[in-house]
Amino acid sequence: MERYEDSKLYKIRHSMAHVMAQAVLEVFPDAKIAIGPPIEDGFYYDFELPRPINENDLNRIRNLMRKIIEGKHPFVRKVVSADEARDIFADQPYKIELIDGLDAGGVDEYGNKIKDENMVITTYTQDKFEDLCRGPHVEHTGELNPDAFSINFKEPAGAYWRGDENNQMLTRIYGTAWETSTELEEYLELLEEAKKRDHRKIGQELGLFTFSQMVGKGLPLWKPKGAKLRDKLERFLRDEQVKRGYEPVVTPHIGNIQLYETSGHYPYYADSQYSPIDVDGELYMLKPMNCPHHIQIYSSEMRSYRDLPVRLMEFGTVYRYEQSGELSGLTRVRGFTVDDAHLFVTPDQLLEEFIGVVKLTQLVFKSLGMTDFRARVGIRDPESDKYIGDDTMWEEAASAIIQACNELGLQHEVVEGEAAFYGPKLDFIFRDVLKREWQLGTVQVDYSLPERFELEYTGADNQPHRPIMIHRAPFGSLERFIGILTEHYFGAFPMWLAPVQIAVLPVSNKVQEEAEALVQKLKAEGFEVELHDRGSLGKRIREAREMRIPYQAIIGPRDVENGTVSVRLRDDTELDPMPVEDFIKLARRVNDEKLVDLVPEQI
Repeated sequence: MERYEDSKLYKIRHSMAHVMAQAVLEVFPDAKIAIGPPIEDGFYYDFELPRPINENDLNRIRNLMRKIIEGKHPFVRKVVSADEARDIFADQPYKIELIDGLDAGGVDEYGNKIKDENMVITTYTQDKFEDLCRGPHVEHTGELNPDAFSINFKEPAGAYWRGDENNQMLTRIYGTAWETSTELEEYLELLEEAKKRDHRKIGQELGLFTFSQMVGKGLPLWKPKGAKLRDKLERFLRDEQVKRGYEPVVTPHIGNIQLYETSGHYPYYADSQYSPIDVDGELYMLKPMNCPHHIQIYSSEMRSYRDLPVRLMEFGTVYRYEQSGELSGLTRVRGFTVDDAHLFVTPDQLLEEFIGVVKLTQLVFKSLGMTDFRARVGIRDPESDKYIGDDTMWEEAASAIIQACNELGLQHEVVEGEAAFYGPKLDFIFRDVLKREWQLGTVQVDYSLPERFELEYTGADNQPHRPIMIHRAPFGSLERFIGILTEHYFGAFPMWLAPVQIAVLPVSNKVQEEAEALVQKLKAEGFEVELHDRGSLGKRIREAREMRIPYQAIIGPRDVENGTVSVRLRDDTELDPMPVEDFIKLARRVNDEKLVDLVPEQI
């Protein structure tokens, strides 16, 4: 599979970002330019502008961009020294800061760490505009389609320089570009659909969760219906894990800083963690990961090869410091619950256990109707120094993952730089109904942490041996997973997950008692049921539909007389009246078999 960075679309969007920057400087000659990278489905550029931008400015920028495109100006690459670059961008302070970073061999123009031997400063020029840039670009602006791009500044309106809220707030102008106008139109339609499906909006409408400034940003509060949804997901995965020999554990929300120093989580990722807390002269941290805690449980007793594999599972809440501007509903939060498990295995068990974990992850996706996904094997970037462990460990771990994929017939791509800092991993990339991709389930092979914590088991030779760890989380985090599920299903969750599965609607107060009795009967069968008896029947039907309740069980005098119930689905499909027991059998099958369709082909 072609990498996005190597695709024609990437070059188009990167080039369009430069065209937009040129147009902005023509509208705002005193603007200071920062960076303008391609991103998924588009591009952006950050500017320090002399005044707030408005729609009239955007229209001028759009027209200027089309004029630049029509000029068919070539993109000309030039290698320059640091001093030459400083002269070129003498009046651009953000570029000067980037050049200083490049000159020191520290970071490139996007803030990525680089090594001295790879440090080359290049610029690209089109028409009258020159920018500090690595490329790549199209050959000339004429390769860009003037009818296949769009720009806006509303979502969000700004961003801090280098993501640090202590720095200058810049105006970020977003854009997207495609090869054809048809592709652009399809994309913009998907954007409009995404706005309708926004989980933050639907979550409020369905009463799933809320946020409170008094509690803090990025810390969701789960309402009863949202808690039921979480509980169903947890119970489903917990039951499947127990069948496979996993054992539950519970660990605290904080830990001594020495634990994370030994694991490498601190200081490797200090910027994304909360500051240590002084407790009686010792430093503690909010838990950023569950694995060091599970390691301590493993090491708390002697282990024999006969005891392995040891499979520990926990729905453990962890905490990460995210910049305020990066928080986004449930998909980017500061406190989240990971469906974490860690397996401690012998080398002979590694392949079989890894395959078992992948099969479990596939079962989770299938049960949720999430069938459009691909696999990515993340290995370390040989040019980066952020990884721990020796070469042999990394090669063995990567080989085990690839072998497991091959034995399962799982198509996969191998991508450098996508590994965890302690080992390679297999990620499942899910594509939702809006064709957006999300990294969900992950499985990681780790030789490094057992080495750092000096974990052991006694082998058949009566000698100490080092176990191998498998880290895995099919959901990733419950918060993010539920946010994605909400948008994928537009809040119309599969029946087995729905917080309310059946709404009982009496047609009038003449059958109120019978409706209440039906509610109790359905609850006794294990269903989540609500009685909707306020307002007119039309209003009750409308409210049940808006709440995305799978089944509406409507009961009137004739139903009471015949022992039937009239069933209406949340998409307004009406079924023929059926005996109450038949309706229970229908709902039972859909629930127990975790079907997505509310009416199977064969009832």
